[in-house]
Amino acid sequence: MENLVQKNNNNSGLKAVIVILSLLLLGSLWYVYKISNDYKVTETILINEKDAVLKDLSTAKDSLNVAISSNTTLSDELISERDKIQQLMADIDKSKGDVVLMSKYKIEASTLKNKVSFLMKQVNVLKKENEKLTVQRDSTAIVLGKTKKYADTLVEQNFKLSNTIEKGAKLSVLNLQSSAVRQKSSGKQISTDKASRADVLKISFMIAENQIAKSGDKTYYVQVIDSKSNVLGDKKTEFFGEKSLNYSFVTSVKYENKTVKVEQDLPVKDIESGSYFVNIFDKVELVSKTSFTLK
Repeated sequence: MENLVQKNNNNSGLKAVIVILSLLLLGSLWYVYKISNDYKVTETILINEKDAVLKDLSTAKDSLNVAISSNTTLSDELISERDKIQQLMADIDKSKGDVVLMSKYKIEASTLKNKVSFLMKQVNVLKKENEKLTVQRDSTAIVLGKTKKYADTLVEQNFKLSNTIEKGAKLSVLNLQSSAVRQKSSGKQISTDKASRADVLKISFMIAENQIAKSGDKTYYVQVIDSKSNVLGDKKTEFFGEKSLNYSFVTSVKYENKTVKVEQDLPVKDIESGSYFVNIFDKVELVSKTSFTLK
C-alpha cells in the first residue's frame, strides 16, 4: 500500500514536470516566432526607408545636374553638393540593414535635401535675373540695330545728297560755236568757209547760271584739232596728276553765278581744208564739243 502511494506521487511529479517543460517550449516557440516576425517587419521598414531615401536623393541629384548645366555662378557649390549626394547614395546602397546607420543616413539625406532646396531657390532667382538681363540686352540690341540702320540711312542719304549737290554745282557749258573769218587790215572780220582765206578761228560758248555753284574765276582749256589730228594755237601741255592735256589756248572768266558768254579768237595761218574739232575742257573733263568744215 505504501509503495502504491509513492508510485502515484512519482507519476504526478513527472506529469507536472512534463507540463512545465511543455509550457516552456511553447513559450520559447512563441518568443522565437515573435522575434522572427519583428525582424521581418523591421527589415521591410528599413528596405522601404532605404528605397525612399535613395529616390529622394536621386531626384535631388537630377535637379542639381540640370542647375549645373545652366552654368550659373553657383556651379562650384552645386557640383560639391551633387558629389556629397552621390557618396551618400553609395554608402546607403552598401548598408546591410543596420538600423543605427540607416538613422544616420536619413539625417544626412535630410540635411542635403534642405541644402539642395536652398540652392535651387538661389538658382531660380539667378535664372529670373538672367532672363531680365537677356530681355534688356535684346531690347537694347534692337534699339541699337534700329539706330544703326537709321544712321546708315542718313549716311546714305547724305552721300546721295552730297553727290547731288556736287553734280548740281558743276557748271554747264552751252551753245559752243566755232567759225572761220578773214580779218582785214582795218580790223573788220568777214566770215568764210574756205581754209585758204581763214586767218582767225572764232570760238564762243556760254556758262549757264547756277546758284549753288561756287563763284569766282573759272578756267577752261580749249582744244582745236584739224583733220590730221594736229592741235592748233599754243600747242601747250598741262598736267593734272598722271593725266595730261594738249590745248590750243586757255580762257578764264569771272563767274558770279549768272550766265556769262565767253568769246576768244584763235589766229591761224596756212590751214588746210577739212574738218575741225573744238573741245572745251574743265581740267581733264570734256564739258562741250563741236566741229566745223572748211573747203
